[in-house]
Amino acid sequence: MHPVKDPQVDEFIEGLENPEQEIVSKLRNLVFEAYPEMDEGFKWSNPSYAKEGLVCYMQTAKGHVNFGFYRGAELRDESNLLEGDGHKMRHVRLNRTDEIRVDELKLLIWDAVELNRR
Repeated sequence: MHPVKDPQVDEFIEGLENPEQEIVSKLRNLVFEAYPEMDEGFKWSNPSYAKEGLVCYMQTAKGHVNFGFYRGAELRDESNLLEGDGHKMRHVRLNRTDEIRVDELKLLIWDAVELNRR
């Protein structure tokens, strides 16, 4: 199955500066590598991904991107990547593309989808 990419997210990425543009592009590809059938959309002004419920999102700021998980507080974060102290949400702060830990982030994505299936 091929990913269905939302044109709004394409426009959002095109409007970003680097390093945010490169980080968001790599994260987007990573999400679709983890689950090609992930639903991509735009929620709360951010690219957002869902599979059987909300999974993750990308929030940009000057010089970095937060790759967040809607139910991050419930995830098994064995690599201690997640930050935040909200009731449910957690995120990974990324300043450069070489900080993207592909295998660990895929595990978090898979775990987040599994939570939605319960």
